[in-house]
Amino acid sequence: MEGLRGQSSEVPQAPLERPDWLQRGRPSAARRGAGRYRYLPMRKSHLAALLTLAALVAAPAVAATPTPRASLPDIEDEVMCPSCGVPLALAFSDQAERERNFIRAEIARGKTKSEIKRDLVSEYGSSVLALPESGKGVNWAVYAVPIAAVVLAAIAIVVALRRWRRRGAQGPEAEPGPELSPSETARLERDLSRYDV
Repeated sequence: MEGLRGQSSEVPQAPLERPDWLQRGRPSAARRGAGRYRYLPMRKSHLAALLTLAALVAAPAVAATPTPRASLPDIEDEVMCPSCGVPLALAFSDQAERERNFIRAEIARGKTKSEIKRDLVSEYGSSVLALPESGKGVNWAVYAVPIAAVVLAAIAIVVALRRWRRRGAQGPEAEPGPELSPSETARLERDLSRYDV
């Protein structure tokens, strides 16, 4: 095929050579000497270099992982309104709004959730927390008393069921009634004979 100025548009092509890994049959003597493992040390060094590079790239990313940012809805669920006595998320008093503004200001300063809760306790007292702090005062009782009540109720139910079953297996014990006089016994017999019982 001819181009515009009479030149051929065909490009001379070099004969295609297949790479070593595509060659079929037995490799030539030159290739046999090198062996198929000649690239293995290079592959290990590449692997080591890639792992080192990945560690260098990942280390700052792991170190720079920010702590989860505090948010008002997240904190509102865990603190109480001191004047209303309800969770802050449900309170609509002026005091609740002042507490929300305090939390917003702390979030704007970049404080974490635990730091904000600590500041709320110092500002409003420990009653501001919806959940008691662990290990302080008698707050453990908030968790221990209900658990103990459930365990004691379960024990009481088990004991009552055992007594009830034991009494049911032995049958009802009939208590002897009062002694009847001979005139009452005769009257009872006459009444019973009338009913054919």
